[in-house]
Amino acid sequence: MADERVFDVVVIGAGPVGENVADRATRGGLSAAVVENELVGGECSYWACMPSKALLRPLHARLGALRVDGARQSVTADLDADAVLARRDGFTNHWDDGGQVEWLRGAGVELVRGHGRLAGPRRVHVATRSGPQRLKARRAVVVATGSAGAVPPVPGLREANAWTTREATSAHEVPESMLVLGGGAAGCELAQVFRSLGSAVTLVEMAERLLPANEPFVGELLGQAMQAMAVDVRTGRAVTSVEREGHGYVLDIGGERVRGRRLLVAAGRRPRTDDIGLETVGLAPGSWLEVDDSMAVEGVDGGWLFAVGDVNRRALLTHQGKYQARVCGDYIAALARGEAKPGDGALAPWGKYRATADHAAVPQVVFTDPEVAAVGLTQAQARGAGLDVEVVDYELGDVAGAALLADGYGGRARMVVDRSREVVVGATFVGAGASELVHAATVAVVGEVPLERLWHAVPSYPTVSEIWLRLLETYGL
Repeated sequence: MADERVFDVVVIGAGPVGENVADRATRGGLSAAVVENELVGGECSYWACMPSKALLRPLHARLGALRVDGARQSVTADLDADAVLARRDGFTNHWDDGGQVEWLRGAGVELVRGHGRLAGPRRVHVATRSGPQRLKARRAVVVATGSAGAVPPVPGLREANAWTTREATSAHEVPESMLVLGGGAAGCELAQVFRSLGSAVTLVEMAERLLPANEPFVGELLGQAMQAMAVDVRTGRAVTSVEREGHGYVLDIGGERVRGRRLLVAAGRRPRTDDIGLETVGLAPGSWLEVDDSMAVEGVDGGWLFAVGDVNRRALLTHQGKYQARVCGDYIAALARGEAKPGDGALAPWGKYRATADHAAVPQVVFTDPEVAAVGLTQAQARGAGLDVEVVDYELGDVAGAALLADGYGGRARMVVDRSREVVVGATFVGAGASELVHAATVAVVGEVPLERLWHAVPSYPTVSEIWLRLLETYGL
């Protein structure tokens, strides 16, 4: 057995979340090692955020031109599928992580390539190509192993060898037809990608609408857009079985048999914790890791084990995981310097070492057409939390900047106001370019900006951001 190597912090997982927690720890004066069995940069860089948005951008650009008279006439062909896929390959660096490895080195972080497993408190054993390595953490071990696509308990599905989002975002073929199981963010985005590249697409969602976690009008507007693209959307329908038929698949949807050349399962996520040694520290393999706001794992004595990103199930979004990583890395470094300890003032809400935004200020974007951008609480969530809320809706197409952006612009905005405090607690935008509206809403929610002060944040004219003025006027200011 190899000699034990000692670092202040050992991180299992070198996705963007693991990279960030190691970076913040080293900035705080600690030594750090990151263990990674796949590509440095993780799911987001190679099989999720970056490739999916690269695939969606040509769709948005083409539709943007088609919606402006004078530009519309210049669009004379469909998307070039080969060129779209080649552009995607550029954003994944052809699945080569050399640049990410150099970034780690520049940050002073040691990379250990191999499969890492906990081996008791503060210890990680790594199976590498050159043999086993043993690592010890003086201060903390951080689990940043992320999540993987879940397989629902549908008869025949596990044996069907279907695509997950990994295969879809890295595909080098465009199937003539595709079945998409799941109407969440990934399912909707990839349904539009492959429809725009020429596939006949059928999307099945068990809930009564697409994006069921969002405001109800979101699914309504997105469903209309899907139908306009000739995506066959089946909501409120459960798949009862999956079969292979020749080179394709057959779904049984309540007695109706639907066929497709490819099947994409985008129906939830599961934690990648089944083989990382959780049993050696008293935790259940395959479980989500419950954490407090400093990202310390609950149920583990000694305050040495942390979990950041998807694996803690607080917010399965890359940007939110990176936020947690910054909080966690800074907190571990502060503990080492004696500048913080659990339960002191440093852990007050919105303090530097507490991921308060995870609870009620999470921004998210679905990069479909139309885009869906939201932050904070929906109307139902706010009322479920006992807040006395007023909801303000406004048609985005009635804003001058939106009308200039696209002929016949369609979209909607909603602002959820806590009347007792006169602050915004949630906002949702649906429409072309809506993703660029959400950060202003995030600042309003996180800052708890009083509406009477927000009224003085004058939007530039003519931009889509003028929606803020219209929402506040409709509220009564």
